[in-house]
Amino acid sequence: MVKTEGEKKGRSRTRWFWVLLALVAVLVAMAMSSKSSPRITLFGAIDRACQCARGTPKFSGMVEDCCCDYETVDRLNNEVLNPSLQELVKTPFFRYFKVKLWCDCPFWPDDGMCRLRDCSVCECPESEFPKSFKEPHRLSTNDLICQEGKPQAAVDRTLDSKAFRGWTEIDNPWTNDDETDNDEMTYVNLQLNPERYTGYTGPSARRIWDAVYSENCPKYPSQELCQEEKILYKLISGLHSSISIHIAADYLLDEATNLWGQNLSLMYDRVLKYPDRVRNLYFIYLFVLRAVTKAPDYLEQAEYDTGDPNEDLKTHSLIKQLLYNPKLQAACPIPFDEAKLWKGQNGPELKQKIQQQFRNISALMDCVGCEKCRLWGKLQVLGLGTALKILFSVDGQENSAQTLQLQRNEVIALMNLLNRLSESVKFVHEMGPTAERIMEGHLSARTTLISTWKIFWSYLSKT
Repeated sequence: MVKTEGEKKGRSRTRWFWVLLALVAVLVAMAMSSKSSPRITLFGAIDRACQCARGTPKFSGMVEDCCCDYETVDRLNNEVLNPSLQELVKTPFFRYFKVKLWCDCPFWPDDGMCRLRDCSVCECPESEFPKSFKEPHRLSTNDLICQEGKPQAAVDRTLDSKAFRGWTEIDNPWTNDDETDNDEMTYVNLQLNPERYTGYTGPSARRIWDAVYSENCPKYPSQELCQEEKILYKLISGLHSSISIHIAADYLLDEATNLWGQNLSLMYDRVLKYPDRVRNLYFIYLFVLRAVTKAPDYLEQAEYDTGDPNEDLKTHSLIKQLLYNPKLQAACPIPFDEAKLWKGQNGPELKQKIQQQFRNISALMDCVGCEKCRLWGKLQVLGLGTALKILFSVDGQENSAQTLQLQRNEVIALMNLLNRLSESVKFVHEMGPTAERIMEGHLSARTTLISTWKIFWSYLSKT
């Protein structure tokens, strides 16, 4: 039977109707599944990280290179460490961090742009500081009001020439900042400047992590790395994962309504999808925890004086609870064994090399174009540098309460870093399974739609 011209055109129109319908269905589904996927942010873009071996996505048994298993870490973190750390970082002593916010990048002219007001740091009036934090007899010329929203926010240059009794002002050999130079330093209330999504995007943001990883990503295969170089990479990767999780946990979901919340797809895309990044997060957590538990006498005997006897007593009590918790001592007495590193004839030379690499990473924090990102980058890198300082003294000998010397700012950074890592581990443990189920469902739906599209196309091509 010969088809008329009208019938042929009708079948052609029907065919293209189904083609367009299938195409629209696929595009809508893909748009919905990727709607919550954010643009790359400074501390969210980790796809550029050097590609190391990835294992199975199962997180059980011993944490690699550590002396504690995943199940124990999660239990201790939820029951003991996270509650104590959350209280500790809110005390006056650990609330204020001294930092140089405006520094020239030593590697390139910064061209970063920050499109959200949350990039700026909330500065504090001098009257808010504990008296012992201020230079004696220094008076404020302006009654500064603590507020966000100014792209070029003025920085309160309160000096800090009065150190605590028992605290020293000696440079950390692992970090770049000159902590004894206080002329350009300002106090920042960390509780008023939470670490979260800032909208800092673009080439400048990506370039930071490219440069950080280039300090520890050699061109030869990863299996040729020595143990110490692997440790440095895992610390960088773990810190990167933690920062990405902080952003996912406090993300701007809708800028028009200023709606903030959890972005589980970001956490999955940047961290959970790569098992080694989760493992490195647990590793750095135990590494920093080991540094804290290795110096209990020093940290217990230090003076946490802020001029408020009740708050200072509470701070000291929380420190003791953290250092001597019986559950922690029984379940994970030595989270990481640093004694196995720097062995052999080239140990001192290797240590000096890796120390310089970390100093370069520390210097890169001055290149961050977002003020709030720079604040938390500097704090956490200083905290990690302090952990390295505690575990690996300059002369290669074991530190003790008599030989270890820490600055007040180093202890503040160390404890705040441990709290940030604790929060990340807690978020992964509690929300990780949910994020994986959601994202695996999205991937399954997308695969189904693509398969449907292929079937449609195959059918239409035959008609």
